[in-house]
Amino acid sequence: MKAKTLVVIAGPTAIGKTGLAIKLAQHYNTEIISADSRQFYREMEIGTAKPSPEELKAAKHHFVNSLSITQNFNVGDFEREALARIDLLFNKNNVVILAGGSGLFIDAVIRGFDELPQSSKDIRDDLNKLLESKGISTLQEMLKEVDPVYFNEVDLNNPQRIIRALEVFKATSKPFSAFRSKIKKVRPFNIVLVGLNLQREILYNNINRRVDLMVNAGLIEEVESLIPYRTLNPLNTVGYSELFQYFDGNLSLEDAIEKIKQNTRRFAKRQLTWFSKSGEYHWFQPHEIEKIIRYLDSVLDDPEHEVQKS
Repeated sequence: MKAKTLVVIAGPTAIGKTGLAIKLAQHYNTEIISADSRQFYREMEIGTAKPSPEELKAAKHHFVNSLSITQNFNVGDFEREALARIDLLFNKNNVVILAGGSGLFIDAVIRGFDELPQSSKDIRDDLNKLLESKGISTLQEMLKEVDPVYFNEVDLNNPQRIIRALEVFKATSKPFSAFRSKIKKVRPFNIVLVGLNLQREILYNNINRRVDLMVNAGLIEEVESLIPYRTLNPLNTVGYSELFQYFDGNLSLEDAIEKIKQNTRRFAKRQLTWFSKSGEYHWFQPHEIEKIIRYLDSVLDDPEHEVQKS
């Protein structure tokens, strides 16, 4: 019997992970676990570039639209629930696809999530007050000073991630990045890591075009409808934060849209940094579908080739 194998499709936003994952799911007659943490939330439809209804029909996706923005759900929860779902899928498939751009969530599944030191409520409250009074740029500069390693990897537009890292530093006087273990947890399946990349200019053009399509599809109206929930963590993200500033009167609509494009490009660069640092991904361009399938087939057909299993 062939070994059970999790095929991971990772890469920056707007590069074509969804399209490739669907083609692979159809080729291997299997299903997709979404590791895009923004696509978990039902209320965030347009600004997260979810798979279209047609794409969701083309291959079954798990964890897309699985939560409300009012629900608490963290990377540890995802590790536990995703592993349970993968285990069920392996009962009927030798291959399961894990696709997304949220590096922390992918790493939780393939390597395990580190248990981090707890900090006091006072530290968290002080940092949240600082965010409210001084803005996220102040927290970004603090993180850059105390933990440049994590600063170069984290989504800088996600204040909760920044605050969590600063909490750990303030509680322990050690950088957040120092607590991330290099020791992988044992997974009872093989793992193949496929990374997608493109020439930077092409990728950035894709991002700019996608933002324009989102705006035309009703992104502004979607964000306006979510203003009552703007303090919730899932909405502290690119595409929403900038438009909240527009509704506050702090940015013109034109400037807000340009800022979304700029911040998304920066986010894509950080995603690539995250996935590249492991040195374990096999890199392809998204249109190289036949080449990717040949590579995967060569791995899946080799009974002695255990990839990333430890």
